[in-house]
Amino acid sequence: MDYRKKKKLTYFTIGLIFLFSGIEYAVILPTIWKYLQTLGAAPYFLGLGLSAFSLSGLLSGPLFGHLSDKTRTTKKIILFANCFEIIGNFMYFMGYSKWLLLASRLVAGVGTGAGSSIFGFLSRSTAPEDRSSVFAAAMACRQAGLLIGPAFNLFLRLCDFHIGPFVVNKYTAPGLFMCLMWILLQLAVMFMYWDLPPLERDGSGESVKCGGGREDVEGERRRLSLPVEQDEDFQEEEDEGKPLMTSNELQGSYGAVVTPDPPRSHVSGTVSNGVLSRRSESPEPKEPAGPFTRCSISREFLREEVIVLLAAQFITLFNQTALETMVTPLTQKYFNFGELENSVMYCVCGVEVIAGFLFVHWLSRRAVERVVLAIGLAICNVSSVWCLIFLANPMGDFPYQLTEFIIGVFLQVLGLPFVAVAQVSLFSKVTSEKTQGFSQGVRRSVGGLATILGPLWAGGLTANMYIMLGVIMALLLLLTIMMVFSYDRLVQPSTVTHAEEDSDEHE
Repeated sequence: MDYRKKKKLTYFTIGLIFLFSGIEYAVILPTIWKYLQTLGAAPYFLGLGLSAFSLSGLLSGPLFGHLSDKTRTTKKIILFANCFEIIGNFMYFMGYSKWLLLASRLVAGVGTGAGSSIFGFLSRSTAPEDRSSVFAAAMACRQAGLLIGPAFNLFLRLCDFHIGPFVVNKYTAPGLFMCLMWILLQLAVMFMYWDLPPLERDGSGESVKCGGGREDVEGERRRLSLPVEQDEDFQEEEDEGKPLMTSNELQGSYGAVVTPDPPRSHVSGTVSNGVLSRRSESPEPKEPAGPFTRCSISREFLREEVIVLLAAQFITLFNQTALETMVTPLTQKYFNFGELENSVMYCVCGVEVIAGFLFVHWLSRRAVERVVLAIGLAICNVSSVWCLIFLANPMGDFPYQLTEFIIGVFLQVLGLPFVAVAQVSLFSKVTSEKTQGFSQGVRRSVGGLATILGPLWAGGLTANMYIMLGVIMALLLLLTIMMVFSYDRLVQPSTVTHAEEDSDEHE
């Protein structure tokens, strides 16, 4: 099978992974509260169940990402992570007690950590100029899952039968359904997913594919005008004895085409036919510093532009989940919305989000990420001001209140795709290419923390809307100020300094 077909099938499988994650959220969320009530759970168990899913994903993300950086593979990690989704959803289906239900969400959440490895894989296998559009497509797949997920509940709620000792009803059926879906996904990953080689950059800045075999390596080295190894202990050099490329130059800005030889010691050479050949004895290879050693983490994540993008990840997800938590009580209080009306509202919002991601997919090919981020923040700021003025204490009769509510929700949903895609794509470009999996894991963990704190903040302040919405507006204003002062740094650097190399140079 040729490379292009493998790439298309791999990207299709990645789309399925994000699609299924969205479906799982949309299928389980509407019924989990009543499911817990049938098991005699206290109200706080709903928050525990939702937070447990995010918490385990928060912890597993950096671990899976670091593992993918070390092994340069993601397929086995995805297969391993999906096992947690399968087991967790089957535990949810069993439903013997509220504690088993809580444990099921904790186990299933571990599987979401594979997203870090996937984003790291996409960062390594796509050209920087195409990265925003690829990330937008992946995120749109999850939103599509959120949109079509409620449709599955239309027939899942009709289930009423037994499978051996297990009861299949409208509460347990979502767990069984998602268990089967993740099993099917395992088969798709096994037969339709490949660990594609990373893209490298040549001297002109063009992206080139790095192959896995010796013939591919030598072909790429000839293309890049790099010397081809003739023997394990011999290497050709120029007449003056100067190497064609130094060890650091062999590694390149975005990773090594081939692994360079270890540092040499005790060099002796002979001249044959006008060509100087050197024989050297290699000392013990030096163990490269990893992302968990010494000061590499501080060098990687305590830079101005990285902090701004992590803040964007946290604040936007915090605000989004807080507003999602606030919407249902608000519609019940002022508009007397029931399950049908709320479902229609979420469906319309899902369509708007997908359209937004598709627009960002188009816009990202014509504008740099920091411009897209600025547009998204501007929309979010307008939305927060509108909500603070018109939704904290709605005025007027029913049609005016409903119009104010619709405009506020429309603006909030509109700004989400711009900020989400821009900050993910930029983050992949300002962090080290070698540790993309771990970096994306840190980013997703920050987002997971936001999805835990956002509902807790909004849930306790539904009766104090001015305080809740005021804090949301203050956070967005802070993020806007940070972006303005760091605007010049929110670009892809000409060379990405690897934390490992910096650590070695300062030893």
